[in-house]
Amino acid sequence: MALKSVTYKAHTFDISYEIVNPHAKVDFIVLHGWGSNKNLMKQSFSSYMKNFRHIYIDLPGFGNSSCSMVMTTEDVAQILELFLEQIDAKKDLILGHSFGGKVALLLNPKILILVASAGIYIQKPLKIKLKIAFYKLMKSLGLSKFRSLFVAEDAKELSECMYETFKNVVNEDFSDTFAHYDGKALLFWGKDDTATPLSSAQKIDQLVNDSQLEVYDGDHYFFMNSAEDISQKIEKEVLKSLEK
Repeated sequence: MALKSVTYKAHTFDISYEIVNPHAKVDFIVLHGWGSNKNLMKQSFSSYMKNFRHIYIDLPGFGNSSCSMVMTTEDVAQILELFLEQIDAKKDLILGHSFGGKVALLLNPKILILVASAGIYIQKPLKIKLKIAFYKLMKSLGLSKFRSLFVAEDAKELSECMYETFKNVVNEDFSDTFAHYDGKALLFWGKDDTATPLSSAQKIDQLVNDSQLEVYDGDHYFFMNSAEDISQKIEKEVLKSLEK
């Protein structure tokens, strides 16, 4: 594990990362989802794609990376832009899982690899809307100490800073951003995903001009059992792009 310090908006972020196959010529940047860390992604993909320089990163506020300000997804992407400049990394291939998919999109790589990516807004059920409204009422009455009874599982145990960040990013709709992406997008999805449902993948596939969608058995973490096949498809696409 290594650390690099990045200064952004007068805040210092220590970004934790690990590089696999350091002498390879093609950079393969891997971004985890909300509440996760680089180790999960490394466990899944580091045994494959030996011709790529794998760069596994803990996003700010996760794993061993620090965070001292409330962020948006755009902030996270800008912090990573500065970090990637520091380690002289090229944006050849960027893979993002869930929340990491939105960050990967904003980084605008040559080939965008979305694994159960977030970024398509999904209307909340009435039950959830009522729960949110009730929490806001409780907060207005000075009873915000009961927050843990109302927040989503992804937000529990977060610091106040990261909880506010979660509120900023959870309802974003990146439909327009997907539509304006002009590179190649590879979409990999679990057919039983309930966090980022298959309908989101189908919408992204329609929005992006040059994309292809592969569907696998499994849920939001299907890639842990399908990493070898996903890796082979990524390698095949890179070879095709190099031949052009």
